[in-house]
Amino acid sequence: MGLIIETIVTTTNPDGSVNIAPMGPRIDVEQFEQFELRPFEESQTLRNLIRTGQGVLHITDDATLFVQSALRSWDPRPATEPATAVSGHVLVDCCRWYEFEIQSHLPTEPRHTLIGRSVHSGRRRDFLGFNRARHALIEAAILATRIDFLPFDEIERTVSQLASRIEKTGGTKEQQALQQVIDFVHQHRHADPTGRPK
Repeated sequence: MGLIIETIVTTTNPDGSVNIAPMGPRIDVEQFEQFELRPFEESQTLRNLIRTGQGVLHITDDATLFVQSALRSWDPRPATEPATAVSGHVLVDCCRWYEFEIQSHLPTEPRHTLIGRSVHSGRRRDFLGFNRARHALIEAAILATRIDFLPFDEIERTVSQLASRIEKTGGTKEQQALQQVIDFVHQHRHADPTGRPK
């Protein structure tokens, strides 16, 4: 279908609150009309998409948002506003967004495959771009989402390698997000000193 693009997807929880999650859908970047979403079977995002059939996909250059959504650690929680064409939530601070409806659902394991079709889109600002620090933060955020099945030694080694890029080319915001990842990994390792995936 196209490239895998790192995005933030919002869905609606049963109580009406917003669920914010990082996701790398496969997208035809020439058209940007359909997305192949592959959420993990146990994720809240998948449960919400199955229940509502709708969501909002965001393009953002704020790499710290990927870390915060991966860790479920908000300070503060991102502001949202109601979507236009779906019953969902649009992040106020994003570059572009695509409101979508689910067209098909294949319940494979460990990830389900869903095809979403854009029904409305909007643009707030230009995409600033990523430097080495922001790229590294996104990689660190992805590692954090794998904490349950990757060895801690591997995660810590990779985060350490990524840290040097963030320290050299990132600002205060990126440094703080890196520390969030480091603290998150250390807390999980302390809870499971075997170093093996839980």
